[in-house]
Amino acid sequence: MRTGKAEELARFFQDVLGLESSHTEADFWAFDLKDGSQVEVFGEGFAGKDHLTTGPVVGFIVDDLKEATEELKRHGVELLGDAGPSWQHFRAPDGGVYELTQRADPS
Repeated sequence: MRTGKAEELARFFQDVLGLESSHTEADFWAFDLKDGSQVEVFGEGFAGKDHLTTGPVVGFIVDDLKEATEELKRHGVELLGDAGPSWQHFRAPDGGVYELTQRADPS
């Protein structure tokens, strides 16, 4: 999620909810959850995430990110921002921002 109160939210996740940060840099925090999923917090100053404006982003894990992205394109789905090495944001019919997330290699 992207918020103007990213630092406060990150502290809340860490200090109140007891989540451990797996990655931190300027205006970005990542927290690993016990089920293997992740919560990411972006400050408004973090580049390339300006399209995250509809609230928390739900991610859908896929086995083949490239193929899943091509499937979205075939259906005329609006892709948002640049694709990352393991994700692609898109806008669904409800106007919300979601993402495809490449399943982690178990090795």
